[in-house]
Amino acid sequence: MNYPESSKALTTLKIDPEHEWLNDVSCVPVQQSLRDLQVAFSNFFAKRAKYPAFKKKESRQSANYTAFGFTFDAQNKILKLAKIGSVKVKWSRKSVPQPSSIRLIRTSTGKFFVSMVVEVAQQELPKTGQAVGIDFGVSRLATLSNGERIANPKHGATLQKRLAFCQKQLAKKKKGSKRRELAKKRVAVVHEKISNCRTDSMHKFSKDMVKRFDVICVEDLNLRGMVKNHNLARSLSDASIGTAIRMIEEKAERYGKQMVKIDRWYPSSKTCSVCGHIVEKLPLSIREWDCSVCNSHHDRDENAAVNILAVGQTVLAHGGTVRLKTAMAVKSKSLRSANHQCV
Repeated sequence: MNYPESSKALTTLKIDPEHEWLNDVSCVPVQQSLRDLQVAFSNFFAKRAKYPAFKKKESRQSANYTAFGFTFDAQNKILKLAKIGSVKVKWSRKSVPQPSSIRLIRTSTGKFFVSMVVEVAQQELPKTGQAVGIDFGVSRLATLSNGERIANPKHGATLQKRLAFCQKQLAKKKKGSKRRELAKKRVAVVHEKISNCRTDSMHKFSKDMVKRFDVICVEDLNLRGMVKNHNLARSLSDASIGTAIRMIEEKAERYGKQMVKIDRWYPSSKTCSVCGHIVEKLPLSIREWDCSVCNSHHDRDENAAVNILAVGQTVLAHGGTVRLKTAMAVKSKSLRSANHQCV
């Protein structure tokens, strides 16, 4: 069933006396929820997400209002929603432009937010003439090609004991009781704290990168496949690498900077950044290694960041992507130079 069919079925349900409660709310957010459902099924069939699940009252709720479902006085900051009326809002900005649509959000902890879609003029940051390659990891959040190392804050690990305690208390409560509802809210508060800390750290990190560098080169990582490794799943999720890459890409586009993604199959860690020799095997347990051709000593992550920068600049200059064929060509060249030295 697609959106037109579900919208037609919704109209039929509103006429039914058993579903008169559907007329108590505005029709705009109800129709938008059907569009959201259509997007969810499209993502599922495209294998970008799991099968859509039924929403719970305790989880995050949202209602999307288009231009026909609300009125907003930008001068006096008065927001009125259809069939709700005026809403008291504690504004986080001094001036709010006229929005094209808004979304009323209720979090699992009982907090309400209003998210507005507004049109803002693009403001480019001053150019610095600097470029950087970033190698993301778990022990360190990021290693830059200039040798700088960004520590992983590990917000999930910091609050893991508190989360485990609250979850144990929740498991002991009787289902359907008021104390269970309070315990469930405590668990949601800890999860919200972890999420807010991660988002704040990623915003600060991505904004710092965009301010300092004009060109930012990263790897196109297969994070969905990496999370399937049960030994690294929690650490990878706690690092929020995907969020960091997405925020860098968004901010680079907004502020007039460039972000380049190199091919995920390029052996950035196993390639010597000095001579181009490629090591056949380099387990994750080896953090430092010496090149057998030029005897250069490398830190694994810093060497990968230097290679990511070099490949990213090549992609930016010539276009396309640097795939495994290029790496094999570099490898054969290094082997020929090694044979020449032996002779």
